[in-house]
Amino acid sequence: MELPQPLAKLDLPRIDQVGYVVRDLAVAVARYEPLFGPFTRLDTPLTGVWYRGVPADVHLSIAFGHTGDIEIEFIQPVSGTSPHTEFLAAGREGIHHVRYRVPDAHATIAALGTVGFAPIWRHDLGHAVFAYLEHSSRDGVLVEVLQLG
Repeated sequence: MELPQPLAKLDLPRIDQVGYVVRDLAVAVARYEPLFGPFTRLDTPLTGVWYRGVPADVHLSIAFGHTGDIEIEFIQPVSGTSPHTEFLAAGREGIHHVRYRVPDAHATIAALGTVGFAPIWRHDLGHAVFAYLEHSSRDGVLVEVLQLG
């Protein structure tokens, strides 16, 4: 898959996940189980996540499925504030982000900054670092970077 400019200028790996924000996780899983299932579900409370410059707590219900090498993630916000609750509050539901698994999240965030992407949500879990970045000229689909280990 060819990356759109300006991302094509960066040395990013292939997209490994497409994330969707949904209002009802059970409905989404039931609807898409034949395409992307079986799904693995997680209940994910996160505390102290940096969100638009301030720490925030959020509780998400998540389901993971697959199509080939691509992970499909459905996210239903349960409580708190996050890019997911912002997305739903804007009247949207559906594709929310694409993810790149990277060896150095901080270096990738800096590189994305050179082409206009800014982090709006990030957290260091110790075993993983993740961030969502947005670009003002794009359609609202965010870029996620994930560093494991």
